[in-house]
Amino acid sequence: MGSQEVTSLWAGKNITVAGLGVSGLSAARALAGLGASVTVVDGGDSPAHHEKAALLREAGISVQLGDATTLPEGTDLVVTSPGWKPSSPLFAAAAAAGVDVVGDVEIAWRLRGPGAAPWLAITGTNGKTTTTQMLASILEAAGLRTAAVGNIGTPIIDVVLQGDDAYDVFAVELSSYQLHWAPSLRAHSGAVLNLAPDHLDWHGSMEAYAADKGRIYEGNQVACVYNVADKATENLVREADVEEGCRAIGFTLGTPGPSELGVVDGILVDRAFVADRQKNAQELAEVTDVRPSAPHNIANALAAAALARAFGVEPAAVRDGLRNFTPDAHRIAHVADVDEVAYIDDSKATNTHAAQASLASYESIVWIAGGLAKGATFDELVADAAKRLRGVVLIGADRGLIREALERHAPEVPVVDLDRTDTGAMSAAVQEAARLARPGDTVLMAPACASMDMFTNYNKRGEAFAEAVRELGATSV
Repeated sequence: MGSQEVTSLWAGKNITVAGLGVSGLSAARALAGLGASVTVVDGGDSPAHHEKAALLREAGISVQLGDATTLPEGTDLVVTSPGWKPSSPLFAAAAAAGVDVVGDVEIAWRLRGPGAAPWLAITGTNGKTTTTQMLASILEAAGLRTAAVGNIGTPIIDVVLQGDDAYDVFAVELSSYQLHWAPSLRAHSGAVLNLAPDHLDWHGSMEAYAADKGRIYEGNQVACVYNVADKATENLVREADVEEGCRAIGFTLGTPGPSELGVVDGILVDRAFVADRQKNAQELAEVTDVRPSAPHNIANALAAAALARAFGVEPAAVRDGLRNFTPDAHRIAHVADVDEVAYIDDSKATNTHAAQASLASYESIVWIAGGLAKGATFDELVADAAKRLRGVVLIGADRGLIREALERHAPEVPVVDLDRTDTGAMSAAVQEAARLARPGDTVLMAPACASMDMFTNYNKRGEAFAEAVRELGATSV
């Protein structure tokens, strides 16, 4: 923005930024540029931390390394990176001093001017990134200047600072962490895609996790989009304090009722944003326009379409945007067929809810699973998938939890337990899966766990799987 009015809000303020991550660096530089006196604190003390600190100090920003508990004297506001837990000692010190703690999303919201682009906001346990990117593709197809921001892409503060007239609308992915620290956020329209236990070590309980997700609906102006198949998302809409005239809009994989979007005979249809929603329905796209056409991805497309339609986008742009969209890697991505067996990389399935959706997309599966469970349990997942399992190959630190669930709910399914957590275990896992598979089967790597016990992130895990599949194909006769 750069206006005198905005600068005056921050000039002379003593702001402490918690964390040297991407969002922390963005917030520190932006606030310093607006005249604030900024200090960044981080408990790390590695060479990489010192390199980042040196760059910030060159820009006139103070940095406190190796101590993430002491609140710098005179702090007026703490801006935290999303991953810092509410129970962090630094925040306890802030509370004792009467100092507010907010996140980078809250700062971005406060930096908006009166003519700023509206936000179409998306959260949920799974599918956030894909749905946000789908929405951005639809908005672009409608000729709107947009960007997918928030928990993905360019830091949202950096985008907002480009000016109120740079964009027409934002597609905003928001994590539960970000929503927790964004009390002022009021979106044009918001969506909660689904709710399942995740990050409970951060939030403390499922109730607290759901409540933070539900913040996305607060103050919505036009539409609160919810998942008809997930009652918890509808309950969050009922509890939200929205602007007068804001509507509850459902999405379903079945035939939609009034004020819903759904699927009829292979067609995505809208019965929410039509002249007579009791009688009429508007065709938006074909199921085959969505890639991949797995059930949970169709749900993502319907949610994106609902938000776009709430913003006034025409049906043709929904169709064109979905056709133009290419999903990111490691999301139910077909790697190759080897000896009439399909190999699917869904490394992004880092929790049980995501893995459940992935497993439901195929009929006969050799499942590669395991990693860091993050406090999850696997009984419901295994019981639901048992009839689809040809075999299971387990890897990773917490594979024993999945093995025990298999023993209880699928004792007849062959299980290979690889007692290793080195990166080379993936090649062995693929070889074992190939041994168990039969022509027509799918080898599905949907770990239901985080990756950091063996890999830097889920991307590296997916790349290791794909490389192992290519090696398998090269040796196949």
